[in-house]
Amino acid sequence: MVAAALDLVDEHGVQAFSLRTLAEALNSGTATLYRHFDGKDEILAYAVDSVLGEVDLNGLATAADWREVLTTTAHRFHDTLRSHPHTLPLLMAYVPVGPHGLARRERVLSALLAHGLPVALAARAFTAVTHYVIGFAAQQYGPAAAPEQGAELAAFYRGLDPDAYPALGRAVRSLTSVSPAEEFAFGLTLLVGGLGQVDAVPNP
Repeated sequence: MVAAALDLVDEHGVQAFSLRTLAEALNSGTATLYRHFDGKDEILAYAVDSVLGEVDLNGLATAADWREVLTTTAHRFHDTLRSHPHTLPLLMAYVPVGPHGLARRERVLSALLAHGLPVALAARAFTAVTHYVIGFAAQQYGPAAAPEQGAELAAFYRGLDPDAYPALGRAVRSLTSVSPAEEFAFGLTLLVGGLGQVDAVPNP
């Protein structure tokens, strides 16, 4: 049932999902679904959790340091979300606390702690990187993502008055020719590098 729900969301989006469409896909009735789930929201929560279960968490214990843990898990998480862009609104709407979501938190936090990060900093680092990945993926691949506009933006910037926007004129190529993958990797490097400059985070 959960796999069928995820297939429907992947193909048609969250807005088109309903218990009726799921029942039809399963050649069943909605009453059968209610015997297993409280309703639509619970089914969607399990569908999102199944996506988190696709994130590869192997090898974290043998990472060189906490920076590698964060970088590796961020790239793997990003790749998984790119395969399921229609689930991004659900991930942005609430914190997933299903078994796969909890396992991901536990294993990443355990690896960060094992590499010497204090508890408070490990928690903040995990949250910051997770939010960065979800936000970037939503902007680039989510249902509301804008189409690729590099060429149009470049032409627009080049048409601006160079006396009014001299810095923009010099930066046109750098602003418009970077691929999403390069942009993601660069932002992640900045984020992880910045975390390395944080001496301590007060415990709540």
